[in-house]
Amino acid sequence: MASLDGSVSRLTLGRQSDMNENLDANYRRGGFGQTLDPGERPALLMIDFVQAYLAPESPLYAAVESACAAAERLLAAARSCGIPICHTFVEYQPGGRDGGVFFRKVPALRCFERGAHPEWAAFVPQLAPAAGETVICKQYASAFFGTSLAATLTALRVDTVLIAGLSTSGCVRASAVDCCQHGFVPLVVGDAVGDRALEPHRANLFDLQAKYAEVLGLADALGYLARLRTINHH
Repeated sequence: MASLDGSVSRLTLGRQSDMNENLDANYRRGGFGQTLDPGERPALLMIDFVQAYLAPESPLYAAVESACAAAERLLAAARSCGIPICHTFVEYQPGGRDGGVFFRKVPALRCFERGAHPEWAAFVPQLAPAAGETVICKQYASAFFGTSLAATLTALRVDTVLIAGLSTSGCVRASAVDCCQHGFVPLVVGDAVGDRALEPHRANLFDLQAKYAEVLGLADALGYLARLRTINHH
């Protein structure tokens, strides 16, 4: 097992030639990184935009202000386009029994115990749900696990999900993988997701693009929504 300091000396990492090969070339040779075409019935999934990630005194503080700013623009465009919008937040019963092993593994999740830190559990004001938008409470990383999200999107005949949220290596990644596994095309907006460290942020976006999703910039996401708005107005 790798130690917490990042040592991998006892792990088998594959052929030495693969280790020395350019990463992009390695993945291309394996057939990864194919393109998923977005559909014409998207929804926007806003994952856990809560104050815990922005308050310096919170154990989950991640300095993700730039991701929130990008998400604010994306949310405004989605509302203008009239597509379905879903927001998630995390809440546990006191003691965290409904969080199971995940709650035991990540002690910082205690800040989401019901009533413990309402100031951290609150939505970021500029990203808070508006009337009529779906709000989903979850206890695990994926927005789909143990929730009604997949059924809601299916009932709305959604085929594509734009994903923004926190954090990239945790709830965003888990949700994007499950999005793919439920048959929706995941479009992860790289500018509108954030993590507490750059390395896991980049690594997870790379792997999502290679295997499960399309990772696109904010400008491309806004362009996609603008094209849909034009089509719908004709």
